[in-house]
Amino acid sequence: MEDNEIVELYLARDETAINKTSEKYGTKLRLLAYRVCKEMTIAEECENDTYLKAWESIPPHTPKDYFFSFLAKITRCIAIDRVKAETRQKRNVQLLELTKEIEESMPSLCSVEDQFDGVVLGKAISDFLRTLSTEKRCVFLRRYWFMDSISAISKRYSISEGKIKSMLFRTKKALYDYLIMEGLI
Repeated sequence: MEDNEIVELYLARDETAINKTSEKYGTKLRLLAYRVCKEMTIAEECENDTYLKAWESIPPHTPKDYFFSFLAKITRCIAIDRVKAETRQKRNVQLLELTKEIEESMPSLCSVEDQFDGVVLGKAISDFLRTLSTEKRCVFLRRYWFMDSISAISKRYSISEGKIKSMLFRTKKALYDYLIMEGLI
């Protein structure tokens, strides 16, 4: 079933939309959640929570052209929130490492004005990613969106870990320069 047809089921408040979503994207969403939380039972809960959140969010959203991205963003946010809640007293090393890596390229968003500017920042980052080659964009997203390890990215794309690290370093530097050029830093 096509994404736009599944979204139409959500819009019609037809509960089969959840089953169709699960059939088409369940495994991918579970894997995405697992990469963040590293526990399959929590990943399954995040997947189920994604279906509920999608049910609550459609309408007003109608993500016919970007349905999987819509679901992936929900799943990722739910999984990160779960990790934060479960590790409030102790720090999750991987999440902190990735956060620190990417924060070096972006400004801090503390005030309400800054949070509003976060929308502008998000658009600028998307625009920047569109300027990259497919390989660089995929590596960057695998690392900072899907939270893949350097070794997993290396295996996935048959590129040495050294080249992946170098590519990420240069891409972060280019992102930083791009954000300065756009007046966001």
